[in-house]
Amino acid sequence: MSNPDFDLYRLSEDHEGLREAVRQVAEAKIAPYAAAVDAEMRYPQEAQDALIASDFHAPHVAEEYDGVGADALATCIVIEEVARVDASASLIPAVNKLGSMPLILGGGEDLKKRYLTPLARGEGGFSYGLSERDAGSDTAAMKTRARRDGDDWILNGQKSWITNAGVSEYYTVLAVTDPEGARGRNVSAFIVEKSDAGFTFGEKERKLGIKGSPTRELLFDNVRIPGDRMIGEPGTGLKLALRTLDHTRVTIGAQAVGIAQGALDFAVGYVKERKQFGKRIADFQGLQFMLADMAMKVETARQMVYVAAAKSERDDADLGFFGAAAKCFASDVAMEVTTDAVQLLGGYGYTQDFPVERMMRDAKITQIYEGTNQVQRIVMARSLLKG
Repeated sequence: MSNPDFDLYRLSEDHEGLREAVRQVAEAKIAPYAAAVDAEMRYPQEAQDALIASDFHAPHVAEEYDGVGADALATCIVIEEVARVDASASLIPAVNKLGSMPLILGGGEDLKKRYLTPLARGEGGFSYGLSERDAGSDTAAMKTRARRDGDDWILNGQKSWITNAGVSEYYTVLAVTDPEGARGRNVSAFIVEKSDAGFTFGEKERKLGIKGSPTRELLFDNVRIPGDRMIGEPGTGLKLALRTLDHTRVTIGAQAVGIAQGALDFAVGYVKERKQFGKRIADFQGLQFMLADMAMKVETARQMVYVAAAKSERDDADLGFFGAAAKCFASDVAMEVTTDAVQLLGGYGYTQDFPVERMMRDAKITQIYEGTNQVQRIVMARSLLKG
C-alpha cells in the first residue's frame, strides 16, 4: 500500500520523460557552445533558440496563455538539465519564471494575457528589477520612485545586477509609490517594456562566472508607465516580491544541482581514463571517497530541491523555509562539488581546456543571488522561531 507521504520522492513518468528530452536538447544544442559563450562573454543565442524551439524557455507558463503548463518540479528539472551543461543558458527559463512570477501571483487577467502569452510564445523574455546599489539584501531601502501623474506613473531611479537585462523585452520593477508610507508597505510593482521612452541600460558587468548571461543596471529617467501596468494594488509590491522569491529560490537550487551534477559527471569520466602509477586514478581509494561524498551531497541537494518544488506547486505554508533551505544547501554543495572536481582533474582542472573550472566559477553566484546564503539562514531561522 503506497504512503502518500512518500509521493514527493517519486518522479512521474512524465517528469522522467521530460528530463530525457531536455537532456537531449542540452547536450546537442547547448553544450557545444558553452565554452565559447563563456570565453566570448556573449549571450547564449544558440541555447535560447533551442529552448524556444522545444518549449523549454518558459515552461512554467500556464496553457491558458499558450504555455506548456509545466509544474514547479518540471520547471526545476528543465533548469537543472540545462545547468548541467551551461549555467548561463539555464538562466533563460529561470529568469523568465522569476520575472513573470509577480504577475502570475498578483496580476489581473488582462495583464496576464497581455504579457504571459508573448513570453510563452518566445516573443519576449522577462527580467526582475528589485535590487539597487544600496538596497540588496535590504530591499525595503530601495530609492527608485514612481510618482502618480493622472492615470499614469512616472518612474525614476535605477536597479542593479539585473539578469538578462537588455535581452528581455519585459521587466517587473519594484518602486516606492508612497514615500511617506510605512516602510515595506509603500512599494508597488510595475511592468516596464524595453521600448518605453526613458528606459535604458548600464554597461555589462564584468563577472567571475555566468558570463553568457548579461548583468546590467536598469536606468529610469521619467519613464511613463500606464496605470494598467501596475501589478496588483498599490503598496503590495514588496510583499509580492518576497512571495516570488519563496518560489524562485527553488529554481536557483535546481540550477546549483545541475552545475554540481555536470561537474561530478565530468570528474567521474576523467578519473576512469586518467592513469598514474600504472593504474587508473579511479582505483585509488582516496579519490573514490571524494567521489562518493560528492555524489551523496548532490543527491541530497536534489531531493531537497524536489521537495521544495512540490511545496512551491502547492503553495504550502512552509515553502519559505524549504525554499531557503533548498537554495542554501544546494548552492553550498555546488561550490564544494565543483571545487572538488577541479581538484580531481589536478592541473588540467585549472585550465580552460576542461569545463570544470567554468562550472566552479559559475557555481559561486548561486550562493549570492536571489538572497545570499546568509539571508537564507535568516529566513529559515525566522520560520523556526515563529513556530
